[in-house]
Amino acid sequence: MIQKSIPFSPEEYDRRLTKTRAAMERAGIEVLCVTDPSNMAWLTGYDGWSFYVHQGVVVFLDRDPWWWGRAQDRNGAIRTVWMEDSRCYGYADHFVQSTERHPMEELAAQLKAMGVGTARIGTEMDNYYYSAKAHAVLTHELPDATFIDGTALVNWCRTVKSGEELAFMRKAARISEKIVDGWLDRVEPGLPKNQIVAEIQRDAILGVDDAWGDYAAIVPLLPSGTDAAAPHLTWDGRPFQKGEATFFEISGCYRRYHVPFCRTVFLGEPPDLFRHAEAALIEGLEAGLDAARAGNRACDVANALAAPLEAAGITRGARCGYPIGLSYPPDWGERTISLRSEDETILEPDMTFHFMPGLWMSNWGLEITESIRITEDGPAECLCDRPREMFVKP
Repeated sequence: MIQKSIPFSPEEYDRRLTKTRAAMERAGIEVLCVTDPSNMAWLTGYDGWSFYVHQGVVVFLDRDPWWWGRAQDRNGAIRTVWMEDSRCYGYADHFVQSTERHPMEELAAQLKAMGVGTARIGTEMDNYYYSAKAHAVLTHELPDATFIDGTALVNWCRTVKSGEELAFMRKAARISEKIVDGWLDRVEPGLPKNQIVAEIQRDAILGVDDAWGDYAAIVPLLPSGTDAAAPHLTWDGRPFQKGEATFFEISGCYRRYHVPFCRTVFLGEPPDLFRHAEAALIEGLEAGLDAARAGNRACDVANALAAPLEAAGITRGARCGYPIGLSYPPDWGERTISLRSEDETILEPDMTFHFMPGLWMSNWGLEITESIRITEDGPAECLCDRPREMFVKP
């Protein structure tokens, strides 16, 4: 008998499916084609590095979901989804990266066979994994269906975390703490960056106690000196240098659940510019944490952060946070709420965010961040527990 590896209880998947179906009905969707691997995993448990080919989960209002993907990946689906094996379908390999046929032709044929070829079908239009060609083929093959943009419908269902999800995130947080402790202990002038990254990845995968480490949706980011003005540079073989700041943007990951955590280290004596920015950033962070309360709005957090920075003469135009939880590459955010001045989404208990007010100026950068949970009463809970400061190594 095949041993299944399903991370959550049947009641948890029932809760998710009920929530998704209610959202579908509100949107007038009868059949939802989910191609985002994070949403696929959230709904069914499916977990595999197969998102480089066309795959998906089809959600119905009146029957169990249906997994479809490359035939060789069906064995992975059988081992990781909660549905019966008969609800897993694999298409032939001649569809893969072919110029003559497309997997969406097969999906359309199967939907017709299920009697939903004329249904109101939702697709995740603005999604990394659903190409323009995929949509063109699917709509061509189902001319009698009505297509509705279902982008982020499942993502919004994921915003409030269950107790089971929070338990996974707390394990990821312990891994994040271990990663930060490790690089802070090891980093020194003259050490090549790739060596630090190797140890970061080792700490991340070894995990902590009973929390083994999964691969993160984003690789470690650690630009130094003037390169720290660019928030998304990775690493090379150049050594760390005295007199430079380096921010480390990392995340522990446990069973696909992320808790990002960023800190900055300065090698040597920081100039007044950095001390000034550090003080303002910490003041803004703490004001934002206090504003991150159930019943307040996402913009309230952003505005609370902005006030001390503006008073210190620091202009920061980017959003300062996003929801986190279950994710696959290339992003560990959930792509719904933004902590920024225009977003008036009401915060609810057990929403989780990466409160991420990085400073990326013309020739320097500084990151001090917190991953947070909105509590039932009071300010946000920080999921990690390390000093909220710029680390200095003389």
